[in-house]
Amino acid sequence: MEEKVPFCLRVWQRLHIDLLLFLGLAAVTGYGMFVLYSASGASETMFQSRIIQVTLGMAVMLLMAQFPPKFYQRLAPYLYLIGLVMLILVDAFGTTSKGAQRWLDLGFIRFQPSEIVKLAVPLMVAVYLGNRPLPPKMSETFIAIAMILVPTLLVAIQPDLGTSILVVASGLFVVFLAGMSWWLILGAVVGLAAFIPIMWMYLMHDYQRTRVLTLLDPEKDPLGAGYHILQSKIAIGSGGMWGKGWMQGTQSQLEFYLNHIRISSLLFLVKNMD
Repeated sequence: MEEKVPFCLRVWQRLHIDLLLFLGLAAVTGYGMFVLYSASGASETMFQSRIIQVTLGMAVMLLMAQFPPKFYQRLAPYLYLIGLVMLILVDAFGTTSKGAQRWLDLGFIRFQPSEIVKLAVPLMVAVYLGNRPLPPKMSETFIAIAMILVPTLLVAIQPDLGTSILVVASGLFVVFLAGMSWWLILGAVVGLAAFIPIMWMYLMHDYQRTRVLTLLDPEKDPLGAGYHILQSKIAIGSGGMWGKGWMQGTQSQLEFYLNHIRISSLLFLVKNMD
């Protein structure tokens, strides 16, 4: 006699959602919202906007879970090609803002094609390698790496160094999981180390170099580029190991940062809350 599955589990199975994964995600998200409310100085506007974003994200996750894996296998090549075409269009006709040409403006909507590539690259690499015996051959590994590098370079010349690093990392992670040769990994690490000086001197823009230098010496510009890091250090030193408590963070409650930087990206906000 088959063991009867509880109704609650049957519901989640029908929704194609892993219950433990969902509960873990919900717990982390809920705690993050809890932290954000304190760190933002009890900003209801910011809190409400994040709730809307989280709700939409959960809805999209639920919707995407209803499609079988074969749907995404068929979708991957089209999504990848669409992403490449859009990145080329951005480089040719994209809208420039704050020195970066990252957006396509269609009149009724303005968006960054690099967001599509974030999903398309690891999905395409996974489909390509998944249709072949694993671990992949050397030639197949190089083809997969080429699939990663083409959109990565198109994103990097916008310039958008952060997104390009994310794209290449997500793609290489899939190659690594497929059984990439450790000799290739070692060669990639050595090659990357050798490439850093070239990237610093010839490929990075002034503002990107400024960010790195500011990270190393924020006191050179305490009210400008170094403000973010200095406030982080002050808050960590003030809160210590365990923080000051709920709604007691000095930097957040006294609004040292609200007019200067984005709240969601700062480590010191979490430290000040706990």
